[in-house]
Amino acid sequence: MVIIKQKNIPLPGKHGRPVITDVFFSEEGENKPVLIFCHGYKGFKDWGAWNLMGEEFARRGFLFIKFNFAFNGGTLEEPIDFPDLDAFGENTYTKELDDLEVLLDWLTSEDSPYSEVADVTNIGLMGHSRGGGVVLVRAAEDRRIKKLITLAAVSDFGDRFPKGKELDAWEQKGIAYIENTRTKQQMPHLFEFYEDFKRNEERLTISRAAKELHIPVLIIHGSADPTVSIQDAHDLHDWIADSQLFVLEGSDHVFEASHPWNQTHLSDALGRIVDRVTGFLE
Repeated sequence: MVIIKQKNIPLPGKHGRPVITDVFFSEEGENKPVLIFCHGYKGFKDWGAWNLMGEEFARRGFLFIKFNFAFNGGTLEEPIDFPDLDAFGENTYTKELDDLEVLLDWLTSEDSPYSEVADVTNIGLMGHSRGGGVVLVRAAEDRRIKKLITLAAVSDFGDRFPKGKELDAWEQKGIAYIENTRTKQQMPHLFEFYEDFKRNEERLTISRAAKELHIPVLIIHGSADPTVSIQDAHDLHDWIADSQLFVLEGSDHVFEASHPWNQTHLSDALGRIVDRVTGFLE
């Protein structure tokens, strides 16, 4: 089976930066269900085993799409890692929701390049970590999304922000930094990130969006996730009427993958996830 991989397609974003997109699908068949994947915080579309995951979903008959959020810190020339920290600092949750809308509009437009191979009435959305929260909010707003999968998703954006004196210091300086433990970069956040959240807090309240979902949702989480508590998955499961919870016992935040991922196969946990997601979408 030949897998077609179209990499680094620049879609014009709403805020002056492109949404850089990859599309994977097999040459065989048509009317393929669509699966769109969103990376998480300090993530990117080519992290770790995401390319292998995309190839596997393509082999199973899906049109698989992944992309970099426009302000994730990557560029068209260097979509891996974070060569543009200024852009990273300017990112917000609402920009990420706009990026996802750009991609959905492109895919479902009359002149979509995939109208011959994809069934755009059958779109599934999958997000990892912070991206899991983003896809959940988007799915509550967008009837084009028919099924939703979250991987190690956060259940509360507001809870991730600093509090008290730390928040005051961020406001006074206008910028704060967090170290990327892998690249050793000091990753900036403008205070506008928090202000944008507060201006749009109702929209960005994941519990509200979750309770408004009327589509099937598969919630996947590792029981030993040190980054996002397994409690977040239980919260989502409680809030979403039509949801399944799949807990991988002993698995971590990235399901035993890492970056770079030099193996030719998925981790056992990601293999199990691909199996479960395939069954859920079919």
